[in-house]
Amino acid sequence: MVRNNLFVNIPSYFQCPISLDVMKSPVSLCTGVTYDRSSIQTWLDNGNNTCPATRQVLPSKDFVPNLTLHRLIQVWAAQLPAVSSQMVRAWIADVESRRFGALPKILDFVSDSDENRRFVASVDGFVAAVAGVLGNAGAGIEVLESVVRVLDLVVAGKGVKREEMERLILRSNIDRLSSVVLVLEKGSPDSKIASVRILEAIAIDVESKRAISEKDGLLSELLRLLSSETDSSSLDSVLSCLIAITATRQTKTQLVRSGLVQTLASTLSESTHPNSTAEKSMKLLLTISNCRDGHTAICEDPTCVAAVVERLSMKLSSSAAADAVTVLWSVCYLNRDSKAQAAVERSNGLTKILLLMQTNCSMNVRTMCSDLVKIFRVNSKSCLACYDTKTTHITPC
Repeated sequence: MVRNNLFVNIPSYFQCPISLDVMKSPVSLCTGVTYDRSSIQTWLDNGNNTCPATRQVLPSKDFVPNLTLHRLIQVWAAQLPAVSSQMVRAWIADVESRRFGALPKILDFVSDSDENRRFVASVDGFVAAVAGVLGNAGAGIEVLESVVRVLDLVVAGKGVKREEMERLILRSNIDRLSSVVLVLEKGSPDSKIASVRILEAIAIDVESKRAISEKDGLLSELLRLLSSETDSSSLDSVLSCLIAITATRQTKTQLVRSGLVQTLASTLSESTHPNSTAEKSMKLLLTISNCRDGHTAICEDPTCVAAVVERLSMKLSSSAAADAVTVLWSVCYLNRDSKAQAAVERSNGLTKILLLMQTNCSMNVRTMCSDLVKIFRVNSKSCLACYDTKTTHITPC
């Protein structure tokens, strides 16, 4: 909250539910809800007989002072950390003068809330000054980590548009992308994931995606992180980044030849991962399946095809189920790969495809499923041909 040109971060429980301002004289109604005395008195004087927050009818309009909360507010006000526009401009001047001691203060402030992030980003020159550090050859890894984390938080808090961030990092006369890659390689785990999210944020068109994916060492570092990361939210961030930057055939081929299909197969086979991770993995697998190397790698890895089939029987969103069917349709029907077809049959894929057709799937998915059923036609090896209904047929006399 901005007051007297100072930005004050107010704890929600210090705010009056009516005025949304800091309570000067907190009082509690019989419902247990606390309001500022002047605000609730005005509410009651206007003829209202309910609690504004709960809408309960008040059996009594009496209220009592909340002395404990009053004392807490007084202690908080005495130690109030306020940030003004002038202070932010002083931070900018320090950063531009290569006095990086202000960065930890900036990071602490923007880490606190989205409101803080939007406030600092609204000060002219702040985002440009912080992003400019990425082009400073003398900045150490700790400084670069702070910069990347600040920029990541500002983007997450919608304090700056992705297009502006892309312009500052990719369209500068100075190479700033290398510093992001350096943090990706040598930073702390949190800083690495922040750099991953920055990369995803600035991948806004084919040109930017190509510039990112063709940066030396970037794809291999992302794959290394994908293979080693165990935290689900971090995995999701890496997968989202790879989906965002994988646009060209060259990028897809490089990822496939670096072992991405095997990594995705392992991720899809791991049942402990949440659906979000499995669905992003499926989306990335679909993305690389339409290049020759990707299609070949999927077919050559029976665990990958089996993992895709297995995921069909789990709870997936309609879009993820469509992605899985499209992958199977591509390798089994469109390319008629016998290894992929055999892997689907071994995984009881026909039954799962038939079950999917009974759901409320899209017409396009239903059509692809129908094509797959034609491929796995009923024969002596199919589950349908072996199915014995145990029904006794009675011939009429």
